Amino acid sequence: MSEKLITIKTIDLNNNCPECFSTKGLQLTFKQLFIETSFYKSVTQEVNTEMNCTVCNTPIYPGRWTDAIERVYDYQMKAFQPKKASKKYKSLFWIIITAVIIITVVIAALLIIN
Repeated sequence: MSEKLITIKTIDLNNNCPECFSTKGLQLTFKQLFIETSFYKSVTQEVNTEMNCTVCNTPIYPGRWTDAIERVYDYQMKAFQPKKASKKYKSLFWIIITAVIIITVVIAALLIIN
């Protein structure tokens, strides 16, 4: 099973970076959890966010946020629409299900005949 975060949306913010005070490089990134196994692929409802400054190449953690950054973050969280949760079954899943059904039908038929 593999889990990975897929970037759904990146937003450039006009707020000052708390590290370098630049107004040009602050970015908020929304990522959604994607799970893949041998039997299915799934997009979950779990959403993670990251804030980085591209000018000083620093991750900006919530403890360093200013009130202005918190307000913009809250607004963007309300406006963000994640992808719908979904699950797609792979061929291996369908082959196993079909095999189980066929074996069950054959066993039931043999029991009825005897």
